Amino acid sequence: MDKIPLTRAGFDKLDAELKHLKSVERPAIIRAISEAREHGDLSENAEYHSAKEKQSFIEGRVKELEGVISLADVIDPKKLSGTIKFGATVELLDEDTDDEKTYQIVGEYEADIERGKLNMKSPLSRALIGKDEGDSVEVRTPGGVRSYEILKITFK
Repeated sequence: MDKIPLTRAGFDKLDAELKHLKSVERPAIIRAISEAREHGDLSENAEYHSAKEKQSFIEGRVKELEGVISLADVIDPKKLSGTIKFGATVELLDEDTDDEKTYQIVGEYEADIERGKLNMKSPLSRALIGKDEGDSVEVRTPGGVRSYEILKITFK
């Protein structure tokens, strides 16, 4: 299996979610199923079916997180430098609108565009990787071709 690159913050967030699911959510759903069973006929017991569905979701997420964590390759961006790569924080100028945007290039499990965490497999990330400050890149997006100038690269 391939290693899954994560920043320390991304790894810690996934690890915390896994611990919460195992120590809080899992015991709570077991209690809910037990209580629902006490209500009698399971075939028409909506509480029971809802709890079993939630249990299935929790167990699936636990399994997914355990898999990601077992394959995690935690990378410290502070130890990196040079051109854009995983972990880089990049300040961009949208050459069409003159808007400035800042993104950190991260793995798919910690990507969150609303928080400026850009999936390294996204079209913009792929266009940026290997580039340097001052370079311009063109990116094909669903909304058309966008042009960006790389203003600054930091590793923090």
